[in-house]
Amino acid sequence: MKDSHGRVIDYLRISLTDRCNFRCIYCMPEDGVCQLSHEDILSLEEIERLIRVAASLGIKSVRLTGGEPLVRKGVTSLVEAVTSIHGIQNVSMTTNGVLLPQMADDLKRAGLSRVNISLDTLDAEKFHLVTRVGKLEDTLAGIDAALEVGFNPVKVNAVTVRSLDQDFLEFAKLSVDRPLHVRFIEFMPIGDSESTGINGVGWGKQDVIPSDELLQIINERAARAGMPALKPADDKPVGWGPAKYYEFPGAKGTVGFISPLSRHFCAECNRLRITADGKVRPCLFSDNEFDIREALRNGSDDDVRDILLMALGAKPDEHHDKVGTERSMSAIGG
Repeated sequence: MKDSHGRVIDYLRISLTDRCNFRCIYCMPEDGVCQLSHEDILSLEEIERLIRVAASLGIKSVRLTGGEPLVRKGVTSLVEAVTSIHGIQNVSMTTNGVLLPQMADDLKRAGLSRVNISLDTLDAEKFHLVTRVGKLEDTLAGIDAALEVGFNPVKVNAVTVRSLDQDFLEFAKLSVDRPLHVRFIEFMPIGDSESTGINGVGWGKQDVIPSDELLQIINERAARAGMPALKPADDKPVGWGPAKYYEFPGAKGTVGFISPLSRHFCAECNRLRITADGKVRPCLFSDNEFDIREALRNGSDDDVRDILLMALGAKPDEHHDKVGTERSMSAIGG
């Protein structure tokens, strides 16, 4: 399946819910979003059908996101159903990790391939500042649980924000002794400030740290600590994303850099996004959406397929440095 620019599209990101047990300041306001009603979000059966149709068009990989996908009732059963769909080769999930100690084993048995765990700071006070309600030890326990049950790879996603003053070397060192793959993601001002709460902490475009600069910062701090510099990784972890991977010599994991703003990877884009309320979003940075919920509820598989193909044809060549969208990240799907 190719879009109008010749890119192969074989990856589908699906938001299971707009709800979350965190209130991260770059994602949603402190009192949460105006939550969708049960009738507004896609049912698990509709999601399974959607993936089945998408697989018939060439989708091979599926990532389940949110909000926080693990707060969606029945998520383990959905994973098991999706992994049995012909053509689907990998099912993964992005999570804040809090519920993994209770759910990781069941998810692994259901067929979940791997997990990405969001973690923006290793400082407990800053963690609470960013998440508003979270505890650092809970997410760290989730990382431990993911490793213990054998997810491979386990990736840690850290959004980099200049004014947050994160200890990037300590993050990178997580990859040394355990098979963790730390990925630094440039802060993206998605959504208006009212919906995300970003204005409350003064975050904006000035807080984007270009990945090349960040690599230099880490290597300078490593040199002062008597450590070798990061070098391009010989092997990168399994995945479908645009990260550029490095490693410390002899490390068990890697350090990746994802650069949506400083180094566009739009030419390599391979994905479509589905929001929790059943809209196909061809590009994260675009507000162009296609309603697939109506086709799922009142149409045939051919109707569902037509919506996916319409969205495919509408994928832009790149995001053209657009910043800010009508929807927040929690509504779009992380």
